Amino acid sequence: MSESRDTSCNIVISNEPLFSRKPIIFNPDFFVEKLRHEKPEVFLELVVSNLTRLIDLPGTEFAQLIGEEEPCLPSNTSSSFFRPFNFLKRKEKGVVFGAPLTEEGIAQVYQLIEYLYKNLHVEGLFRIPGNSMRLQYLKEALNSGVDVDLNSGVFHPNDIATLLKMFLGELPEPLLSHRHYNAHLKIADLMVFDTKGKKTVPDKERQIEALQLLFLLLPLANRNLLKLLLDLLYQTAKQQEKNKMSAYNLALMFAPHILWPRNLVAADIQENITKLNNSTAFLIKHSQKLFRAPAYIRELARLQFTGSKLSMIKDDLDILPAQDCSDLLIMKNAKRTGLHSVSRLKEETQQHTEEALKELFKHVSNMPNSAKKKRLVRQFHKSSATGTPEGFISPKPKKHIRSKSFGGRIKRKVLGGQYMSERKSKNPTPDKVIESHGYPQVGDVENLEQETLGVNRIITIPTKESAM
Repeated sequence: MSESRDTSCNIVISNEPLFSRKPIIFNPDFFVEKLRHEKPEVFLELVVSNLTRLIDLPGTEFAQLIGEEEPCLPSNTSSSFFRPFNFLKRKEKGVVFGAPLTEEGIAQVYQLIEYLYKNLHVEGLFRIPGNSMRLQYLKEALNSGVDVDLNSGVFHPNDIATLLKMFLGELPEPLLSHRHYNAHLKIADLMVFDTKGKKTVPDKERQIEALQLLFLLLPLANRNLLKLLLDLLYQTAKQQEKNKMSAYNLALMFAPHILWPRNLVAADIQENITKLNNSTAFLIKHSQKLFRAPAYIRELARLQFTGSKLSMIKDDLDILPAQDCSDLLIMKNAKRTGLHSVSRLKEETQQHTEEALKELFKHVSNMPNSAKKKRLVRQFHKSSATGTPEGFISPKPKKHIRSKSFGGRIKRKVLGGQYMSERKSKNPTPDKVIESHGYPQVGDVENLEQETLGVNRIITIPTKESAM
């Protein structure tokens, strides 16, 4: 027999709760992002088909938007041929300024945005330039990946604001990308027409909807930085009484970095410069609405995983079959008629009642033969509007010869019709028991439940009054 060995056991006692859960954050665009990553082609078709419903893009502009063609940009520098190779060489050194936008670059720039949030009250922010010596030092520090203590008191908020504009201005393409340039010009032309077909005012709702769709097509790095930037400018414009920088003033500072194509000067886009500035101001004013997917896009994206597999546009939701978007159609019909929920509630109530009656009758049928069982069956037939539930055959009660007592014959002889009417009143007809909808009365159902308590079973039957 083997010797027993001592076994040691270490017990760790923790004061932390066993199931400590973090708060769950609901993302309304969950299915949209899921569709973007898992089915990029379907995602592109879904967004572009709805975007072209709002704006008209000719063949070349449409091909540029979806990436089939590269945008043709003028080149006014003799060294433009070597520019891409210089970018690749500098990118290997970890350069932030002048390199294509990456998440690492956004992380470096975010400390500038975080600092500016604490200094939104400074007058002339983003308009007054910073000190050139401090700007050069900050630029080299960010390029080398060094974390700079911006709160040390050495730097002025104007230095940080100018450095942020320098970073955006040195990107290889504007933050909204070259491919989207023509689409933004078309969105700016969306107007409301009067009865005579003349343009009156900008159609803000359609512009916001089109921008929401267009932002879904941006690269994720561009979209993330754009949201950070527009949120900062939105908060800056809210304090314009202190900093004297309105949304339009900020648009004048940032339109060349956000929207203007590279290698272009103001003279090249003179006819569109006012439109571009107004578009940038519109982005700042409505920035809190532009980074959500439209409601119908969220619904159509959800249907890609839970219902229909076809890519659709907004108008298709009105003709979808019920099994594909039953919830959405129920909501629409309820809003239009106001009666759908009531009829649906009645149908559900009737269905539950019929099922409960079937179960109750089955239980009564399985009871041993007795006078109590016969009484319950008779009461069930009197209370049920539809008779015996389907699938169950009630036992036929044996006919018995009613004894004709001498007293009964005397009452019928002497009292006649009065005696018969009193007997009818004591035994109510089914018309008095059953309502127009065919449901048993509350009292009748309660009597059935009380009678069946003797076999330790209670079955609850929903009635009209409880359902309402």
